[in-house]
Amino acid sequence: MGLFDKLKKMVSDDTNVADAIEVFAPLSGEIVPLEEVPDVVFAEKIVGDGLAIKPSGNKMVAPCDGTIGKIFETNHAFSIESDSGLEMFVHFGIDTVELKGEGFTRVAQEGQQVKRGDTVLEFDLALLEQKAKSTLTPVVISNMDEVKELEKESGIVNAADDVILRVWK
Repeated sequence: MGLFDKLKKMVSDDTNVADAIEVFAPLSGEIVPLEEVPDVVFAEKIVGDGLAIKPSGNKMVAPCDGTIGKIFETNHAFSIESDSGLEMFVHFGIDTVELKGEGFTRVAQEGQQVKRGDTVLEFDLALLEQKAKSTLTPVVISNMDEVKELEKESGIVNAADDVILRVWK
C-alpha cells in the first residue's frame, strides 16, 4: 500500500480504525508475509488471508475473545471464532502434523470460551526447530468472504499484546 492509499484511507469514512476488529498475536515472534510460507496452501491463500509468525516463545494463545473451534488431534493447530464472527486458523509450522503431536501440549479444549491471551497450546520450540520442515506459523482468516478490508502489521510481536491484523467486515 502506497503513501497515497494510506492517506486516502485515513480520510475515508468506510474504514475508520475505531470500527476495525483487532486480531492480536497468538504467539511471540516476528511477522512474515504469508506468501513466504513454504506451503502452497498458505502461500497462495487457499485457506484464507493473513500472515505468518516466526515463533520465539513456547505457547499459542487466543488472538481474540471467542470460542475455540477445532484443535487438531496432533495439537499443532487450532481454529477460533471471535465474538465478532471472524473465523481464524492458527497452524504451527509446516508439515508439523507428521510429528504426531510430539512437541505440543493441549491446554484449552474444543468449544471452550476464551479471552484474548488465554493459552490454547504449548510447544517445545527447540525440538520443533530441529524436526519441523518450518516453524513459520500461519495465522489466517478463513471467512474472507465476510471481510471488506484487511490491514496487516509487521515487525516483532508479543503474544496477546500486539495487534497483527485489523479487519473491517
